[in-house]
Amino acid sequence: MRLSASLGVLFVLTLVAGQPAAAKVGPGSATFDYATPVFGIATAPDGSLLVADYGAGVVELRKGAGTLIAELPGVTDIAPIGRGSMFAITGGGGANMPWALYRVSRGGIQMIANLSAFENTTNPDGGADDSNPFEVVALSEDTALVADAGGNDLLVIDQDGNVDWVAVLPAELVSTASAKTLVGCPSPPPGFETICALPPMIPAQPVATGVAVGPDGAYYVSELKGFPAPIGESRIWRIAPGTRHAECGTSPACTVVADGFTSIVDLAFGPDGTLYVTEIDEAGWLAVELAAVLGPGVMKGGTVNACDLDSWSCTEIATGLPIAIASTVGGDGTVYVAILALVPGEAKVIPIT
Repeated sequence: MRLSASLGVLFVLTLVAGQPAAAKVGPGSATFDYATPVFGIATAPDGSLLVADYGAGVVELRKGAGTLIAELPGVTDIAPIGRGSMFAITGGGGANMPWALYRVSRGGIQMIANLSAFENTTNPDGGADDSNPFEVVALSEDTALVADAGGNDLLVIDQDGNVDWVAVLPAELVSTASAKTLVGCPSPPPGFETICALPPMIPAQPVATGVAVGPDGAYYVSELKGFPAPIGESRIWRIAPGTRHAECGTSPACTVVADGFTSIVDLAFGPDGTLYVTEIDEAGWLAVELAAVLGPGVMKGGTVNACDLDSWSCTEIATGLPIAIASTVGGDGTVYVAILALVPGEAKVIPIT
């Protein structure tokens, strides 16, 4: 599933008729006229925020103002690796911007590895060739982890451009009930009859959308869950440090540690070890994508959850967020979220704590 394409095309019209109520937010929201869509945000070592503006490149937010610091159309996420230096991934920005990992600094942009080429030659999950790098995290100054939403896998890439796969996530049989309810079965609008004809259960792609390195050194990877975008079926996997070539679901190195989420789009750890889990909408990503046709009332708004790794108890710290796509945590513990992230002229980054 190519998340950046499937979600990016229809979101332009999603909020024309209205929006779900936004959560209460704190002061100091940073402003910038993003080219959109916005897919990723990160906290730099100096405390500024970095934003992956798919339509333009990497934007730095500092003291409420934004500056485009690297022109990189197609960028979907960034991971700081020092002052003024970062890893960046692209989900396709034209013929000259393939699906790839880059090193970005104030002085320039250098491609490290072509990830679509790796998918074409290796294809770890064995399905259709599909690469969509969606989130990147720095494992060290010279090594990055990339969650590939199209390839359903977690990749590791070093500074020399060597790519290997850490783990692949499995497809899962899920209920079609939420999709049928969404379109009003048994009497849906014209064009949605095929959804009503679906069997009760069908396989859904995992769609790896988030990766974060925990305080225990393990790699935590989240699922969005592809069509039929079931409610309450997104999971979080824990992958042991240093793992290579794990088949999640059968390998003891890769296990489910939390489930019951809906359409997870991002993971981020805070300085105290809390894991923040962002869900794009409690009605699922399909509700957001079809809102332009079915009306904005089908959306419920996104949620950010704060999860304790010892007990895996999670608390909702913000709900009703319109198109919440990414989150990051500042050094002082402030949680920031990108909302309205795929709507031209509306995307913004806000503090929620």
